[in-house]
Amino acid sequence: MVRSSLLLAAFAAIATVHAATKCDLDNHCPESQPCCSQYGDCGKGAYCLGGCDPLSSFGLDSCVPAPVCQDKTYTFKDMTGITSKTKYLGDPSKTDWVMDGSAVPYKNSLLLTMAPSTVGTVLATSRYMWYGNVKAKFKTGRGKGVVTAFILLSDVKDEIDYEYVGVDLKTAQTNYYYQGITNYKEGGNISLSDTFNNYHEYEIRWTPDSITWLVDGQVGRTKLRKDTWNATSNQWAFPQTPARVQISIWPGGLASNAQGTIDWAGGVIDWSGPDIQANGYYYAQFESVSVECFNADNAPGTNKKTSYTYNNKAGTNDTVVDGDKPTILKSLLGTGTDMNANYADSGSSSADPSASSGVAVIPGLDGAGPGTDGHPDASGSTTSSGDGQDGSGTAADAADSTETGFSQGLETNPSGAVAGKTWSVVAAVVAGGVVLGMGLL
Repeated sequence: MVRSSLLLAAFAAIATVHAATKCDLDNHCPESQPCCSQYGDCGKGAYCLGGCDPLSSFGLDSCVPAPVCQDKTYTFKDMTGITSKTKYLGDPSKTDWVMDGSAVPYKNSLLLTMAPSTVGTVLATSRYMWYGNVKAKFKTGRGKGVVTAFILLSDVKDEIDYEYVGVDLKTAQTNYYYQGITNYKEGGNISLSDTFNNYHEYEIRWTPDSITWLVDGQVGRTKLRKDTWNATSNQWAFPQTPARVQISIWPGGLASNAQGTIDWAGGVIDWSGPDIQANGYYYAQFESVSVECFNADNAPGTNKKTSYTYNNKAGTNDTVVDGDKPTILKSLLGTGTDMNANYADSGSSSADPSASSGVAVIPGLDGAGPGTDGHPDASGSTTSSGDGQDGSGTAADAADSTETGFSQGLETNPSGAVAGKTWSVVAAVVAGGVVLGMGLL
């Protein structure tokens, strides 16, 4: 996935547009805006919730603790359990999914939409998986530049992907990343029938020792942790930290994206394509998602308490703490170190974020997608963050350690859907003076 080529973003309907303070591993957020969002911007409130990167924030405790895993099957018959990121304060008992963009219930499913001049829609679980099994049943979008994704993404950018390019409807692309480090060698394709017209069940089985990708119950690919040793960094380049499930549709062919990403996505997106003409948006159709936690007796992979935090900047699985720290902010002025911060003129958590007196509290979507950019241009370069280190390695570089309990420190045409109930977020994305509005349906 792509997390680079970042646009300066803000939600114009709910807050003043702020000049974003950027953050990465070499440039931490300032104390006044301590939380580094999934898209590499600093702020408070929603910046400190799901996707907050503790390694790039002001401190490890700047991010709000992440709710632990819970076994659950989610069916998308309506908008129940889905909350806009402008309203979510970290309570997983009230929210299953946090939404950025616009979705439409349609025939016992949910359409994630991407209208012209928007950057698509992302839904992320409020809870985190620390290993386990996740399945999603859906139909992908179609068209040049249209990308559908089903991924696991941790706050330190460990990632496991399914991606689907709208000009190749008979291929599910798979990949994985360790801490957002670009890796051009580890992708793998699974062939299947038309992904736009046919439902398929896609599955990720993730353990401390392996990742298995399955389609309709059939194994398509397996990656063993023992084959990911990186001799340069002296560590396993293997996803290993608590991750949210994310489902999305996004414009890989957005003209402002890296050329390698545009080429991979099939070219610049056509905002007058057939689905735009018929419905007013591109869409991916999701029917259900099922999460089964790893449920380990001892770390790694436990979910016995309330929340996950990190106790060391290594960001590896032996630095994850399954503890009892709270996960709920009083308001969108809060941070991990000031959970009870509230608006001076309001005793409730529902105050308008614009009352924050200039503090950024709602991060914006990025047109380059929600994950790591693994698609170089002709020169082999991307614009994604990271140290440039190749995350691949061979078993010959390390001891063959395959025991469970691995620890890094030890080793159809829905044209009528518009009439349905719609939740939408009005957004403004500012880049080079151009405003891209997330439109209300």
